[in-house]
Formats: sequence, structure tokens, C-alpha cells
Amino acid sequence: MLTAHPAILRDLVEQYETLRVLHAEEGTHASRQRLEDVSYTLCVSTGTRRTEDALAVAHRQLAAAPRVTDASPRTEDAAPAAGTDVRLTA
Repeated sequence: MLTAHPAILRDLVEQYETLRVLHAEEGTHASRQRLEDVSYTLCVSTGTRRTEDALAVAHRQLAAAPRVTDASPRTEDAAPAAGTDVRLTA
């Protein structure tokens, strides 16, 4: 099963928690929509259908993952720049 990068998952959980508080305080259509959007993304990222399940999976995955602060790809994983010659070797 594919899993989200720990930094991305951590960010989604933090966004969810922040938006949950914001929606509780404001109760606006916009705050509800933002909360629903991040909840959906969290569910997709964890392969779940309910926010409660997504949060539980996210917390389990984050507890098992090493602490990572940067979600950018490593240099060796990055695609070559346009116009760069690429030579494949065996």
C-alpha cells in the first residue's frame, strides 16, 4: 500500500486540527468547506473513508516514521532538467 510522505501527512493533520478549531469558532460556510477539503485529502492520503479513521491511520504512520521536515524530493530522485542529455546505462 502506498503511504503519504510523513511531512505531508503531518501537515494535513495539523491543517485539520487548525481548521476544526477555526470552524468551531467561526462556523461559516467557508470554514466548513476548508475543513471538508482537508478531511477529504486526509482520507485519500490514508486510504480511509472516515475522518476519524484517517486521523488514527495518520497518527500510527507518523509514530512509525522517522521525523522528516522536508517533503521535497531528493536530488537523485528528481527528473532531469529539460534539454539535458540523459544516458541510460545497464
